[in-house]
Amino acid sequence: MSTIDPALAPVERLVAKPWYSQLYVQVLVAISFGVLIGHFFPAFGISLKPLGDAFIKLVKMVIAPVIFLTVSTGLARSANAGEVGRVLGKALVYFIAVSTLALAIGLVVANVVRPGAGLNIDAATLDPKAVAEFAAKSHEQTITGFLLNIIPTTPVSALASGEILQALFVAALFGLAMSVVGAPAEPLLSGLESATAVVFRLVDLLMRLAPIGAFGAMAFTIGQFGIASLTGLIGLVATFYVTAALFVLIVLGLIARLAGFSIFALLRYIKDEPFPGTGHLVIRSGASQPDGETGGGRLPSGRGWAGAAGGLFVQP
Repeated sequence: MSTIDPALAPVERLVAKPWYSQLYVQVLVAISFGVLIGHFFPAFGISLKPLGDAFIKLVKMVIAPVIFLTVSTGLARSANAGEVGRVLGKALVYFIAVSTLALAIGLVVANVVRPGAGLNIDAATLDPKAVAEFAAKSHEQTITGFLLNIIPTTPVSALASGEILQALFVAALFGLAMSVVGAPAEPLLSGLESATAVVFRLVDLLMRLAPIGAFGAMAFTIGQFGIASLTGLIGLVATFYVTAALFVLIVLGLIARLAGFSIFALLRYIKDEPFPGTGHLVIRSGASQPDGETGGGRLPSGRGWAGAAGGLFVQP
């Protein structure tokens, strides 16, 4: 059985908000306005493209720091270096295996459903450099090259380039080193934990800009490709959500079942969790539960697993 230790994991629940203040409602309203602007004022809609591009860049900007800070501080707080090493190996294998499954599902859906069909997009208007870059990388990449590419040129370059695997690799090594050093690394670890709270608050602030990004992206799309592309775009979005749901329910659901808990219970628990990094969620194994606390096996349990609202902890 598993339980959430309230002493170690003070997690704030979101207070119910009016429906119009919900982020997804604001995004839907912004998309609707974007469609209207793009349809009736296409030239102006096309000029709003930087809004969508800026939001995407802002989100990509914080992905690598979030991974580095949560993984490195979580592993540094682990029980011992041996436990960190085992978790590190499992994490890398898990990340690569599940990412491969996600890519396989995406390729199958893309080739069967062809979600981009009907978008009225003129291929001549697309940037050929972006396509050529991806094509070149796919031809040049080998298994050895892929594994060597996980090692960055410098620890800082992993964060600067935004390479997720490189950031994960550096974070794991950094967390392992802090765990081995122990007490002398405590000031650095405390500083990184403070930075984690700041970065999660930054993510929360950036998410509030999602309606602006959605508005600009939709206005550009309709202005550039016409209202007829809306039908294909709706199909594309629907395909994305269905594919994501299949991945979560089938792949992650199977992984959760093998780990001894229900993916639905976990989704219900985390769906309202905020970003601000108010605390850490630690899942303890049954052997370490305080008397009288039970979780009914509905949340993750066992050695080496921990979830986090503001960080990651490994607690055997």
